Amino acid sequence: MFCHLGDIQVHYERYGKGKPVVMIHGFTPDYRLMEGCMEPVFAGREGYERIYLDLPGMGRTKGEEWIKGTDGMLDAVLRFIDAILPEQSFLLAGESYGGYLARGIVARIGERVDGLLTICSPIYAEHEQRILPEHTVLKRDDELIASLSEEEAVEFTSIAVVQDQYTLERMRKEITPGIKMADSAFLEKIQQNYAFSFPIDLTEPFVKPALFLTGRQDAVVGYKDHWEILDQFPRASFVVLDRAGHNLQIEQHAVFNALVDDWLSRADEAVNDSHRKTER
Repeated sequence: MFCHLGDIQVHYERYGKGKPVVMIHGFTPDYRLMEGCMEPVFAGREGYERIYLDLPGMGRTKGEEWIKGTDGMLDAVLRFIDAILPEQSFLLAGESYGGYLARGIVARIGERVDGLLTICSPIYAEHEQRILPEHTVLKRDDELIASLSEEEAVEFTSIAVVQDQYTLERMRKEITPGIKMADSAFLEKIQQNYAFSFPIDLTEPFVKPALFLTGRQDAVVGYKDHWEILDQFPRASFVVLDRAGHNLQIEQHAVFNALVDDWLSRADEAVNDSHRKTER
């Protein structure tokens, strides 16, 4: 379905009823990345309205000329949220670039965000500011890789820490289709203005439950930079997982499911406690 905002139409998928959860994918894939890792978690939990959007220039959302960089991306996402969840509070989850946008949302309308989850997201937009480990492979199926086309083998081995059939199949289903649909010319423009033009470090702590998931072998965004924002999120779990690169949600799927389930439980508890205090 599409949310019509006048100067942009945002494609999104919406499942279930209950507490809204807005989910934002990374740079170049589409909503299927977040749907693939989050729906298994919600399969065991009722009472959530899951909202998966395609960012401009990705999936089925057209990249409009007026969007010049990440500031414009944030504006489009904020307007989307206001249109489909007017004045409502919600949970917020983002992967990689989507997590960077999520921190921008918290900086702008944090009072409406009841919980924050980021997955392999950069603290610093500029690559030269990131502390990154070298790309490391911890499991490799040579026979599998030899069976791939040169293009797919390069794409797979350049990012995967766990190079096995399971990781490959999930990448093929959840990540690669979106990458193939992406508007590369539009996204090249966004990369020229990848950082927000305003600071997203919080002057007041975000006191609601949060979860920051990072991979010890993530050579794209790293993990050490997250300690710089520790004090801004006093209710956050900061997790560094071994045997996990930039596709942490796939390579450590069982632990991922357990940690996200815990985050949802903590967020539910905090919302319920807040409601009880309001009713007194």
